[in-house]
Amino acid sequence: MKNTIQIIAILTLIVTTSCGESKKETVDNRPTVSVIVSTPSTENGTFITASGKIEAVQNANISTRMMGFVTKIHVNVGQKVTKGQLLISINSADIAAQKAQINASITEATAAYKNAEKDYNRFKSLFETNSASQKEMDDITANFQMAKARLEAANQMKNQVNAQLSYSNITAPFSGVITGKFINKGDMATPGIPLLSIENPTNFQVIAMVPESEITSIKTGTTVQVIVKSTNQKLTGKVTEVSTSTKNTGGQYLVKVVLDKSEVNLLSGMFTSIQFPTENTTTTSKILVPTNALIHKGELTGVYVVGQNNTALLRWLRLGRQFGDKTEILSGLSVDEQFVVSSKSKLTNGAKLQIQ
Repeated sequence: MKNTIQIIAILTLIVTTSCGESKKETVDNRPTVSVIVSTPSTENGTFITASGKIEAVQNANISTRMMGFVTKIHVNVGQKVTKGQLLISINSADIAAQKAQINASITEATAAYKNAEKDYNRFKSLFETNSASQKEMDDITANFQMAKARLEAANQMKNQVNAQLSYSNITAPFSGVITGKFINKGDMATPGIPLLSIENPTNFQVIAMVPESEITSIKTGTTVQVIVKSTNQKLTGKVTEVSTSTKNTGGQYLVKVVLDKSEVNLLSGMFTSIQFPTENTTTTSKILVPTNALIHKGELTGVYVVGQNNTALLRWLRLGRQFGDKTEILSGLSVDEQFVVSSKSKLTNGAKLQIQ
C-alpha cells in the first residue's frame, strides 16, 4: 500500500510539471518582411490586346544603283542630317571618264549642228529665189535634222551619266537622324543593298500583328491606348491602317497605329502593348492585378495574399488575358483580398509581413 501511494505521488508530480511547461509562451523568431499590398482592381468593358513595336513614320533604308568602292562616309550613327546633305561618296572614276567623253561628243555635235544650220539657212534662201534645186534643199534639210538629232542624243547621254553620278554621291532624302550604318570605307557598294538607314524622329507609329480571330473587331480611326513596356508609360494613338490579307505576314494581320505627340522619349524598336477597345454586351467586371506582382513556379502562377496574423500565403491562380501592365484573374482571388505587390526581401510561404 505504501508503494502504491509513492507511485501515485510521483505521477502527480510529473503531470504537474508538464502542465507548467505547457503554459510557457512560444517565441516566434521568424524574420519580418516589409511589403506593399493592394487589392485587385476591377474594370468593365473588353479590350483586344496585341504586342507591337515602335518605329518612325518616316524612315528609309538608303542604297545605290551603281557598284563601286566606298571612298568616304560623311556621317555617323545618331547624327542629325538635313535634306540633301551628302552622306556617302562612291568611287566614280569610270563614270567621270564617260562624262568627259560625252562632253567631247557634245562639243563635236554642237559644232556640226551649227555648221549644218548655216548651210540649211543659206540653201533655204537660195531655194526661195530658185537658185537651188529641190534635191539640194532636201539633202541639206536631212543633214540639218541629223546634226540636230546627234546633238540631242549627246545631251541625253550626259543626263544619263549625271543620273549615275548622283548615285555615287548619296544624299539624305529628308531631314532626320542616321540610325544605322551597314558599310565601311573601302567596302564594295552593291545595287539594292542598304548602306545607311535614316528616320525622322518627329512622328512615331506602332506596328502590331493581330490574329484572325480578333482582326474583325479592329476598325480604322479607332482611338487606342498604347503602353510602352520598358517604361510602363501610357500613350494614345489612332488606328490608321488595317491589313485585309496575311499573304506576307505569316498568318497574322498587320495593324498600324499612329501615336499622338507627347513628351515621352520614344525610340524606334521599343516594344509596346496596344489595347484595342471592342463592344461589350455584358456588365461583368474583370478582376485585374499588376502583372509584375505574379509569382511563377514552373507551370503554376500565383500571388502572395495576406493571411491570418499578417502572414504570406502563396495562392495559385487561373489567369485570363493581359491588359497592358495588368493581368485578368479568372479564379483564385476575390476582389476584397489583399495581395503583395512588392517586398524588400525574398518572400516565402508563411513569412511574417510588415505592411507599409
